[in-house]
Amino acid sequence: MRPKNILVVLTDDHRYDAMGFMKAQSFGDTPTLDRLAREGVHFRNAFVTTALCSPSRASIFTGLYAHQHRVVDNNHPIPPGLIYYPEYLRAAGYETALIGKWHMGVETDTPQPGFDRWVSFKGQGDYLPGPNGLNVDGAKVPQRGYITDELTDYALDWIGKRSGKRPWMLHLAHKAVHSEFIPAERHKGRYTNQTFRYPDSMRPKVPGRPMWVENQRNSWHGVGYPYHGTLDVGDYYKRYMETLLAVDEGLARIMDLLARRGELDDTLILYMGDNGFMFGEHGLIDKRAAYEESMRVPMLMRCPSLFGPGEVSQVVANIDVAPTMLAAAGLVAPDGLAGADMLPLARGEEAPWRTELIYEYYWERNFPQTPTVHALREDRYKYVHFHGIWDVDELYDLATDPNENNNLLARPGHEELAERMSAKLFRLLEETGGMQIPLSADAGERNELRDPKGPAQAPFPPRFFRPPGT
Repeated sequence: MRPKNILVVLTDDHRYDAMGFMKAQSFGDTPTLDRLAREGVHFRNAFVTTALCSPSRASIFTGLYAHQHRVVDNNHPIPPGLIYYPEYLRAAGYETALIGKWHMGVETDTPQPGFDRWVSFKGQGDYLPGPNGLNVDGAKVPQRGYITDELTDYALDWIGKRSGKRPWMLHLAHKAVHSEFIPAERHKGRYTNQTFRYPDSMRPKVPGRPMWVENQRNSWHGVGYPYHGTLDVGDYYKRYMETLLAVDEGLARIMDLLARRGELDDTLILYMGDNGFMFGEHGLIDKRAAYEESMRVPMLMRCPSLFGPGEVSQVVANIDVAPTMLAAAGLVAPDGLAGADMLPLARGEEAPWRTELIYEYYWERNFPQTPTVHALREDRYKYVHFHGIWDVDELYDLATDPNENNNLLARPGHEELAERMSAKLFRLLEETGGMQIPLSADAGERNELRDPKGPAQAPFPPRFFRPPGT
């Protein structure tokens, strides 16, 4: 197969349903993403294996679970010798570029292996020009304007200078739509007068909800004390969707350039988020948890010379990106990857595929609200297992309870199913080298406060109570 040009567009904290054609709310325009879904393939069950920036990005670049690549949180350094798939592309003759957010392992903007062109910034970067600026091929360069537009300009400039003699790969990683959401000036207030539908699961004291989840309402990541302040989830979502508008516009500009160059239909475009984001679901904001809104992401792929329009229902994940991009380059993925090539699914072929996916998140001292989480997500059921807390685990039937409001482990009758899924979870962890919980040295501030007038501490689950001697 002739190697394809590759464009990966990665957004930050973009939840799976925050696209116009998904109609999650009555507002939220994404005409370019809608076009990708219409002309390409929508992977409607796409997930990340860790809903946190650094681990998810490392999984995208390596095709490995976090417990395999060891970038398990935003503070762990990158292990020596870790190989990113662009390194294979570059060795095979590709011109490669990373433009945008790196944020993997440490707060660095230093150029990384595998890229001929490098435009990045430290950590989360800034929507508006700040003192750190950008790192352009190792040199410090001031940020000129709104970050989404500026990254798009760098992408257009780099693509426009390709001679066409060699295939190219561009990883465009936007800061958007990471909090605090700041829309471009032209988009501010677009949705001010729209009505936000609050999620049903935002209500407190849902029977069967783990105690730690209920307690998190009154925390940095809870609706009762969000970021230790008083923001309204509905207003927050409106700014989120306003901030996304510049991403959609920028992608349209890039696709227009590819069309003018005669490369659009022969370029594999992959759009996805690095993790989801909760806007009040289960009383929470942010990600980290194993709930669908946290771990599920948008994933759209277009390349008419490889596949036609369609929809894929199988569970795919960030670990599948690396082997898929290698396949698009005509390369065979190295042995030992956790992910698999998604192109057969995109072509509608009856290809062997996974029946379950591991999710993992490791407790962070600077965000102590969420415990260490391991989950097994099958097509129908999800089992969620917590470490280091005295609480009930979770089991959901996603076919009858897609919003995860009915924890089947809160009452008798589903012990056998939970035991089966628990056994499978730990067997898969053992087979993939995931039976250790990594430690992190203390780093960053601790967001551990509670509002003294906020929601009270939740009681222990009823099934924990039993009179002595019974």
